[in-house]
Amino acid sequence: MKILGIGNAIVDVICKVDDNFITKNNLTKSTMKLIFDQSEFKNLLKNLKIEKTVSGGSVANSIVGVSQLGNKVGFIGKVSDDEFGSKYEDGLKKENVEYFYSKKKEELPTGTCLILVTPDSERTMCTFLGTAGKINENDVNTHAIQKSEIIFLEGYLWDEGDPKKAFDKAIKFSNKVAMSLSDQFCVDRHKNHFLELVKNKLDITFANEQEITSLIDAKNFEEVINFSKQLNKLMVITRGEKGAIAIKGEDVIECGIEKNLKILDLTGAGDLFAAGFLHGVVNQLSIKESLEKGTEMSSKVIQQIGARL
Repeated sequence: MKILGIGNAIVDVICKVDDNFITKNNLTKSTMKLIFDQSEFKNLLKNLKIEKTVSGGSVANSIVGVSQLGNKVGFIGKVSDDEFGSKYEDGLKKENVEYFYSKKKEELPTGTCLILVTPDSERTMCTFLGTAGKINENDVNTHAIQKSEIIFLEGYLWDEGDPKKAFDKAIKFSNKVAMSLSDQFCVDRHKNHFLELVKNKLDITFANEQEITSLIDAKNFEEVINFSKQLNKLMVITRGEKGAIAIKGEDVIECGIEKNLKILDLTGAGDLFAAGFLHGVVNQLSIKESLEKGTEMSSKVIQQIGARL
C-alpha cells in the first residue's frame, strides 16, 4: 500500500453563512473551534440550510485525493455504528479507500464538522469530535502501518491521553511519517509537542505560513526558511496567493499558484494540496513536480463546494 492515513473520521456538514453569523456566534473566522457539547452543535445548525453532507476529516480528504490519482491507499479513523458512521464508511469505499476499522456502537456518536462558508469563500469550522476523538492504540492496525510506504497523520487528531498513544504507536511501526499541522488552533494548543514531532519524528511536515510561523515563533518568513533548512527534513509550506514552497536541507523549491480561478470554497485546499504532493513522493516525482501536482489538485477543489473532488 502506498499511503495509510490516520485521522479524525468526521462527517462534514457544509452551510453558507454571512459574516454576521460568524460574529454573532463568537466564532473566529477561518479557524476551527472544538465543540464539546452536542446540544451546542445542534443549536448552531438549527437555523441553517445544509448545502452538502459528505464524509470528511482532513487526512481522509487527502487520502481520497491520493486514491483518485490511482494509488492504493487506506485509512484508520473511529466512527460509531450509527447513520453517520455508515455514511462515512460508504464514502470511503466508493473512493476505493481500504478502511482499517471495524465500527461498533460507541458511547458517543460519529464525529461531525459544521463548515461555515462565508461569501469570501473562507471556511470557519465547528467540530464535534464525538467518538473520533476517542481513538486509542487498540484502534491502530499495526499490520496496515507496516505495509504502507508512508503514514499520513493530522494535527487535529493529536491530543493528550489515548489519541497521543495512538499517534505514538503509528509512528513507532511506520516506514515513513508525514503530518499536517492542520490549524493554528492546534499549533497554539500543542506547540511544544508539535515542535518535538517536527524536529524528531516526522519525515515530511505540511503547514501553511501562519501555522509554521506560530510554531517556531518566527518574526518573518526568512526565519521559517532557516529553521526548515537546519531540520534537513522535508518541510512543505502553502502560502496562499504566494504559492507553495518545499525546503529540504539547502534546497528551497517554489511553485506559483494557478491564476484567474473562480474560487467557491477553500475548505479542501490544504488537504488536496497534500494529496497531490504525496502522490508525487510515492511515485518518485521531483519535489518541484510534487509541488505542481499539489497545486493542481488544490486549484481544482477550490472551484467547487466541498473538500473532495
